[in-house]
Amino acid sequence: MADTTIQPMADQAVAVEPAIVIGAGAAGLAVARALMKAGVPVAILEKESRLAEPWHRRHQQLHLNTHRDLSALPGLAYPRDTPAFPHRNVVIRHMNDFRETNRLPVEFGVAVETIVFRGDHWAVRTSAGSRLARHVIVATGRDKEPFVPRWKGMQAFPGQIIHSADFGEAAAYAGRKVLVVGAGNSGFDALNHLAAVDTAALWLSARSGPAILPKRIGKIAVHRLSPLMARLPLRVADAAIAMTQRLVFGDLTRFGMPPAPAGGASRLTSDYTAIAADDGAVAAIKSGRIGIVPAIREFTRDGAVLADGRLIGPDIVIAATGYRTGLEHMVGNLGVLDEKGVPLFNGGEGDPKLPGLWFTGMRPSIRGCFANAGILASAIARRIAGSSSLSGPSG
Repeated sequence: MADTTIQPMADQAVAVEPAIVIGAGAAGLAVARALMKAGVPVAILEKESRLAEPWHRRHQQLHLNTHRDLSALPGLAYPRDTPAFPHRNVVIRHMNDFRETNRLPVEFGVAVETIVFRGDHWAVRTSAGSRLARHVIVATGRDKEPFVPRWKGMQAFPGQIIHSADFGEAAAYAGRKVLVVGAGNSGFDALNHLAAVDTAALWLSARSGPAILPKRIGKIAVHRLSPLMARLPLRVADAAIAMTQRLVFGDLTRFGMPPAPAGGASRLTSDYTAIAADDGAVAAIKSGRIGIVPAIREFTRDGAVLADGRLIGPDIVIAATGYRTGLEHMVGNLGVLDEKGVPLFNGGEGDPKLPGLWFTGMRPSIRGCFANAGILASAIARRIAGSSSLSGPSG
């Protein structure tokens, strides 16, 4: 429920800005550009001291699973010599080039603590003081906070338990027994790299099977078909993904992989599970290099006890168990989040009871996050530019 209590006069004296974007990731930069092109002045608040901080923190082997032609921010192509699946350093440079090209006014080191509805505008409480805005666009990302389950007995386990966000260098896992938990996109990203390393043992713990596609079929980058897939009805897209997976990889249940609970496009929409990309992991599963095991029941000082009662002894456990938005503190009292902390609306959609509040980049898309950022940015900019609230009273 929105907080409508009267605030101190110091809050009331601040000028009301037309629009504030919270977060300078791909989605935030794209929507800021779209607003500026639509004639809407905008401020961008970024808590980090530089752009693309999450990309800086990811492991050095990381490449996009999406094709460069569908992974560029609006109006700025990658250099012509960029590989089909850009390296993380190329992505970082692209985001900085986009900011400079469009002269986007990013204010670094400003963390937003909470936003409060004031009836015809929003109060944005930040680490640098209060701001008021007619429109607030939350673009802090769906991958803000790595999530690791609280398994029973974790404290007794003598090995390491890390999140896949902290994967590091693949070579560091040589000679070690590694358990990857989670057969989604992050899990397969780790497995793709680990399959090329001489580990002492390598397991994948999977409660359910993935929707997984190869990066290429022959010379065709599969992701280039994503705009077509995005226009298909869910059941048709599910069938196309399942057929492609079966034709390329065969029946993975023969190698111990559990069946998928639903189609890839449907899961993307319903529980935000991204489609995994294979780049060597499936071959390692088929050869026996990667063993498929059930879910973890608990940890002990002897290792990991699986759901079927077996005990395995990994040296390190990589929890590829997803992320959370971490939005509860900022907007949790507004009734706009689902049980996983994901906003109930995204892009050009909004809640009529909370005019001027927008979210972008909060759900995965079959097109990929960069292409989707441009689409959502245009939708939000159209709604805001056509809004009568921009010409309301100034405070």
